[in-house]
Amino acid sequence: MTLRSKFFAATYDRQMTKIEKAGLRAHRESVLAEATGQVLEIGAGTGGNLPFYGPGVESLTMTEPEIPMLRRLERKVHERAPEATVLRAPAEDLPFEDDCFDAAVSTLVLCGVDDQPRALRELRRVLRPGGRLLFIEHVRSADPKLARKQDRMNSLNRFMVGCECNRPTLSTIEAGGFDVTKIEHITAKKVPKFVSPFIVGCATATSGVESSQAPLAGQEQF
Repeated sequence: MTLRSKFFAATYDRQMTKIEKAGLRAHRESVLAEATGQVLEIGAGTGGNLPFYGPGVESLTMTEPEIPMLRRLERKVHERAPEATVLRAPAEDLPFEDDCFDAAVSTLVLCGVDDQPRALRELRRVLRPGGRLLFIEHVRSADPKLARKQDRMNSLNRFMVGCECNRPTLSTIEAGGFDVTKIEHITAKKVPKFVSPFIVGCATATSGVESSQAPLAGQEQF
């Protein structure tokens, strides 16, 4: 646990206030309205999505790898959703059996995981065929000029807030065993321009097993 991670967790909700009011909250509400059945949320942070889960959610499991964030998440879950399960786990190594969730939620997470392809493979593994991945994520801009600026700012952005703003996240989702069924490209407000390109959408876990079972680079086979 580092001083930077403690500070980031302590100030995260305050930093996000303007962004939430400028449209992010509405996108959370829209996306999470589609979460039903057995639901997994990765990188749950301080629990910003908790108010938006509806009655169609039969069970909610939330993971968070960073201890300072996890502690705040646990307190918020205790207050607002005591029936939910909270676990410390990275998105790249989810402690669940195959095919055990109906939906997975990732909001502003895939920009910060250490290994994005592996995280998507893990999400595909734990989702049942036909299960849905609901996401709101930073992406690399389709505008070459802005994409170059993202490349220049990426190292600083990663150091400051743990986010790589220039990742081809949509392509990684598609390559990870998902069919994207709904996608909206938006420009977030109240954020620096180089982190303003977002995608909001839904992807369905494919029924084939090759993409979910193929070994990842550097990953052992069991």
